[in-house]
Amino acid sequence: MKIKPLADRVLVEAHAAETKTASGIIIPDTAQEKPQKGKIIAVGPGTKDNPMTLKVGDNILYGKYSGTELKHEGSDYLIMRESDILACI
Repeated sequence: MKIKPLADRVLVEAHAAETKTASGIIIPDTAQEKPQKGKIIAVGPGTKDNPMTLKVGDNILYGKYSGTELKHEGSDYLIMRESDILACI
């Protein structure tokens, strides 16, 4: 990965949005919710006071409107602070 986050930021690849409900109903693209799960692709070094607790490959939950979206080499990523991450799964 050529993108290296700085300080306490992480680079996240979001999981795909749900396309079907539990009962089998297909959800159209316009009604799909933004995913709140993802996988960490790259991790910054942390700050002097707060070292990073997450590592590459961790699956995480984050807030619905957390992070900044970016495209790199045809893939969509989110870059966010470690404090925006709610839980590690």
